[in-house]
Amino acid sequence: MNFTLNDEEALVQQTAREFADKELAPIAGQIDRDGQIPRAVLDKLAALGFLGVLTPEAYGGSGLGNFLLAVIQLEVNRGCASTGVTMSVHNSLCQSPLLKFGTDEQKKKYLPRLARGEWIGAYSLSEPVSGTDAAALITTAAQVASRGYCPSMATFHCVSAVTTSAPQ
Repeated sequence: MNFTLNDEEALVQQTAREFADKELAPIAGQIDRDGQIPRAVLDKLAALGFLGVLTPEAYGGSGLGNFLLAVIQLEVNRGCASTGVTMSVHNSLCQSPLLKFGTDEQKKKYLPRLARGEWIGAYSLSEPVSGTDAAALITTAAQVASRGYCPSMATFHCVSAVTTSAPQ
């Protein structure tokens, strides 16, 4: 496979590199100490189109695809790994299932707000036995007639987060 970047791809890489060098690297230590990415950084990522890399333009994303997501990720991670992993989860673990399995209504409702950075996608993974080792997860869910689905683990946590105070 040829990984030589064309002019457009090189421009995207340069943009991501400059952002990482100027905006992320100087504050990466502070981000790690605080455990929080400043809202202004997320807003800049959104303005660059980096929070909707896989999302088509029709849903408000930049629609650049997986290869350019990898190129952008390399540069952003070079500047701040915490910001890079947040951007990665937001683009892939959050938006990809919506793109692949979501209804048109769900895509129209969620993807534009995610691509604009109004909402930031996240995910959590932990079990008492496996910790964060996804391959060692043992929880399953069984359908319970009157209650929907019930997890098999006695200790089970479900966490949701909302970034706005207004109901959506």
